[in-house]
Amino acid sequence: MRRFNPRSRIAAFLILAVLAARSASPLAQTTTQAPAASPPLAPPVVAPQPQLTPEQLGDTLMTHQRYQAAIEAFKKTPLDSSVVWNKMGIAYQMMFNLDEASRCYQESLKIAPNDAHVLNNLGTIYDSLKQYGAAERIYRRALKLNPNEAVVEKNLGTNLLAQHKYKKGWEAYKAALALDPEIFEQSAGPRSDNPATAQERGAMNYYLAKGCVRGGRNDQAIEYLRMALNEGFTNAKKIAADKEFASLRGIPAFEQLLAAQKSRP
Repeated sequence: MRRFNPRSRIAAFLILAVLAARSASPLAQTTTQAPAASPPLAPPVVAPQPQLTPEQLGDTLMTHQRYQAAIEAFKKTPLDSSVVWNKMGIAYQMMFNLDEASRCYQESLKIAPNDAHVLNNLGTIYDSLKQYGAAERIYRRALKLNPNEAVVEKNLGTNLLAQHKYKKGWEAYKAALALDPEIFEQSAGPRSDNPATAQERGAMNYYLAKGCVRGGRNDQAIEYLRMALNEGFTNAKKIAADKEFASLRGIPAFEQLLAAQKSRP
C-alpha cells in the first residue's frame, strides 16, 4: 500500500491557491470596453460673401446675356455715371431696342461728351438705321479723340463700304488691322451691322478677305472671297489680278475656287 506524502498534499494546496488567485484577479479577466467618444467636429467656417452692388450685378447678368435683368439692375444705381448709361445702352442694343439704346448713349455723352467708346456705340446705331453719313461723322469724331481704337476704324471701314467708298473703306480696314491684327475675329459688344444689299456685303467680304491675307489667315480669306463671288461683287479674273491675293496662289482651295468660277457659263 502506497504511503501518503504530506509534502505533496501541501504542494497541491499551494497550486490550487495560486490558480484561484489568478482567476479572481482583474488582470486575468478579458473585458471589452467601449472606445472613448470623439469630441464633436466643429462646423466649417464659411467666409461671408461680399454683397454685389447693382452695377456689379448688372455686369454679371450681361455676361450671361440676361440683358433685361441687367438693365433693371443698372437702373438701381445712381444715374449720374456715363459708364452705367453706356452699359444700359449696350444691353438695349443687344435686344435690338435701338431707340432706347440711342437714348442711353446720348445720356452718357451728356456726362462725358468726349468718350470715344460711347461715340462708337452711338455710331453703330446710326449704321443700323442706315444713316451712314451721321455714323461716319461720329466715327471720325471718336478717332480724333482716340486715334488708336481699332474697333472704331473697323466700323468706319464697314460704314464706308456701305457708302460704296471702297478705297477709303479698305484704308480704314488696314488701319484697324495695324492696330489689332485680330480685330475681325472679335464680335462682342456693339458693332456696325453688315451692309444690307448683296453688292455691299460682297464688297465687305472682298476687303475682309484682303485683311485676312494680311493677317496670315488664308483659309478665312478664301471663304470671304467665295462669299464675295457668290454676291456678285467680283469675279475670278479680278481676284487673280489683285496683288493682295498673290500669296494665295498655289493653295488648292484657292485654285479650285477660281477654276469653278471660270467654268461657269
